[in-house]
This record gives sequence, structure tokens and C-alpha cells, in this order.
Amino acid sequence: MASIYQSIEILSKEKGIDAQIIFDAVKEAMLVAARKQFRTNEDMTAEFHPKTGAIQIFVVKRVVEEVADPLNELTVEQAQLLDANAAVGSEIRIAKDTDVLGRISAQTAKQVILQKVREAERETIFAEYSGRVGELVHCSVKRIEGSDLVVDLGKTEARLPKKEQSKLESFSVSDRVRCVIKSVEKTGKNAGVIVSRAAPELVARLFEQEVPEIYDNTVVIKGCAREAGERTKIAVWSRDRDVDCVGACVGMKGMRVQSIIRELRGEKIDIIEYSDDPVTFATHALSPAKITRVSIVDPVDRHMEVIVDDSQLSLAIGKKGQNVRLGAKLLGWRIDIKSAEEKRQEVETQMAALVVPGAPVSVLLEHGLGDEMLEKLLAAEITTVEKLGSMTPEELEQLPGIGPEMVEKIQSSVIGYYNQFEIEMAALGGEAQVEPPIVVEAGLVVEAGSVADPRENLEAPIAELVAAPEGESDTMENPN
Repeated sequence: MASIYQSIEILSKEKGIDAQIIFDAVKEAMLVAARKQFRTNEDMTAEFHPKTGAIQIFVVKRVVEEVADPLNELTVEQAQLLDANAAVGSEIRIAKDTDVLGRISAQTAKQVILQKVREAERETIFAEYSGRVGELVHCSVKRIEGSDLVVDLGKTEARLPKKEQSKLESFSVSDRVRCVIKSVEKTGKNAGVIVSRAAPELVARLFEQEVPEIYDNTVVIKGCAREAGERTKIAVWSRDRDVDCVGACVGMKGMRVQSIIRELRGEKIDIIEYSDDPVTFATHALSPAKITRVSIVDPVDRHMEVIVDDSQLSLAIGKKGQNVRLGAKLLGWRIDIKSAEEKRQEVETQMAALVVPGAPVSVLLEHGLGDEMLEKLLAAEITTVEKLGSMTPEELEQLPGIGPEMVEKIQSSVIGYYNQFEIEMAALGGEAQVEPPIVVEAGLVVEAGSVADPRENLEAPIAELVAAPEGESDTMENPN
């Protein structure tokens, strides 16, 4: 029996489990086997003697004045037949013969012990590795199970599933590999440690090993987006102005980044300079494409629109949308990419829908026209903006109740109405956002100063002034 004690100690050391857990598992297994053998639900307890290795099983009964549960209780008189010192409230232990436990009971005990040992092993593994998710580990391929690999971490095994492998790689048994710990599960189908060669954290950990500036925190990795086996985009930022973050990651003659590319079996890596400004960051993240314009559509929902030249559209989108997809992951924004021609057609369609022939003059209320002036215009049978815009100041002054000051307000309202369409057209100028500075407004990017003020010549009809190309309004003849 002493060999049981020695076996438990050996098992404890091999599995890294506390020996007491295994002792408790053995006692519980013996109790399960005893209940099955004796076919009873009596309260039982087991004792394990480390020196002899013997296991004893006892039935425990409580001493009471009046028995309510004959299975687990005894009267004082009954108890004193077994123990002369028995009194109310004490417990009597009656030994059971374990020699009668047969082969089936032994098999039951074995299953319970194995189950408890597995549970204890999972608890130990979870406690050790749950805090190490994302850590780079060195391991070797132990065996191949279908499309998955089982790797040896030293203290335990880990699984490298097919979905966590790069399609550029293949491994054989005993190959040394570097992985990151993806997750640690206690229960379920994927119980244990899951490692990955496809996670973006792997690229980040490899850069930390290869680039001293990242290791000492001079250069910080701000984000990483990856499609394993194809392309990775990693954003870096320098805490020191004198340190070039991109250059530090590339290394002399590209030695640092080439070392990582070799580890990833030739996967392409884009190293991008991080910026707090999402517009600037977007122009970097979508490289190598050249971006013409970036506009913030919705800062709350993190939605932006990117305009590129027609020749740059396919490069910005990338093969099967890969470039924009990785850029969106890196930024954490939803990105809509359009060519300049597509955007121009879109805005022209919107303008055609907005500028409805015969727009009622009441729409000018939103552009500063007062209720009193509106009533006077309607009384004069001027019901559309187009008709009002075709009138000269002199014609307006001839209307009942319209004076010079009212003429200026009417002209200002009409100009404001037409300018909303001019602003949208200005957004399609096709020039990159260099000078003058851009203005983000209502989801559209407008170049400051790009919309000419047509109020410089108030002698011409208002609609003609707004529609006239720059430089022509000064030469327009007065119809009067």
C-alpha cells in the first residue's frame, strides 16, 4: 500500500499538481466506489494514512435524542453500544470493510481519480498561463492531429489550430516555432492553451525583440493589423523627436524588418508613422496610395471618406480590398474610398435632386428671409426662388413695400440659398489638401476661400451672379 503514496508523489511532480489534491481525489474516489458497492446513501468519510498508504472508510452517524433519519442518526442507547462515551450531539464512526470492493468498484475509483487529476491539471495550467496571453513563447511541434498542430511548451502542451496558422507555413514534428499565446480555456472543446502564428500580436512581439528602441519604450507600437501570410500594417510612434520611429524599425539596410519577414516566410510588412490626427493617420495608413482628400463624415461613429485620383483607386483599395481593409483595422474607422470622378458624379446627382425647378420662395426662410418680406413677395406673385433670383435690384424696389434695405436682405437670402450648392461643388475641385487649409463641414471638405462672394456686383440679377464664372460678373451688362 505504501506504493500508492509514492505513486501519488510521482504523479504530483510530473503534472505540477499539489499532492494534497490527488490525496483528496483518491479519498473521494473510494467513497464513490464504496457507495456503489454497498448501495447506500449513508454519510461516509475516508481517511488516508500517508505512512502505510491504507485507506479506511467510515459510516458517520449523529447521536440524537429522538431519531428522525434512521439512515444517519442513532439514539444515545444505540450509540453507547458502539462507544460508551457517546452523548447527544457527538458522532459515531463505523468502519466499513474495503476488502469487499471488487473490480468494478476499483474501475469506478480509477475514473474518478483521473477526472479529478485532469481538472486539477487544467486549473494549474489556467493559473499559470491565463496572465500570459499575448506573450511570445518558444515551442516545438510534438505531433500533428489532422490540420492542427500540438506543440510542447515545456510544462504542458498547447494547440496550434489551422485557423491560427499562416498559409505560407508548414511544419513537421520536432520543428522549433515561435508563437504567441492566443487564449487559455478551462473547459470546453478547446480546453487548455491555444497558441497562434496568425495573430497580429506575433508581429508586435517580433518587433519588440528585433528593435531595441521598442524594447526600451523609446518607440511605441500604436497598432497592428494583419492578414496572416499576405500583409501586415504596423503603426509606430516615437517618444523622442530625434528618433525616427520608422527608420528604427526598418534598420540599417532593412536588416531588422527583413529578419522579421524571414520569420514570417516572406509576408509583406508596411511600417507606418502614427498620428493623433485621424486625417493624417489615414493618409499614412493607406500607403502606398497617394490620398487627395480625407473628410470626416461622422466623428462619433468614426466614419471617414477618402478621395483619391482615378489612377490611385485600385492601389488604395488593394488586392481584393486588402489595403483599405487593413487600413480601416489599423485606424479603427470605417473608410469609404472613392475616386474624384465618382465623388463628382455623386455630388452632382445630389445637387440635381436638391435644386428642384420652381423651388418655393418659402425655402429662403432658412437663409434669413423674414416672414414679412415673404408675405410681400407672395402678394406680388413672386412664388419661386428662380423668379426672384432673375430680378434686378431696381425691379425689386418697384414692388409694393420693398425698399433698398429689404432688397439687400432678399439678395443675401438668395445668395445664401445658391451658395450651399456652390460649396458642395467646391469640394470636388480635385486638388490635394495643401494650401489653403481645409475646412471640414457637414461631412464635406471645402477649401477655404474657394467660393467667391457674388455680392460684389448687385446690379446684375442674383441668379446670374451666383452662376457666373469668376471674373465674368464684373463685365455683365445691366438689363436696365
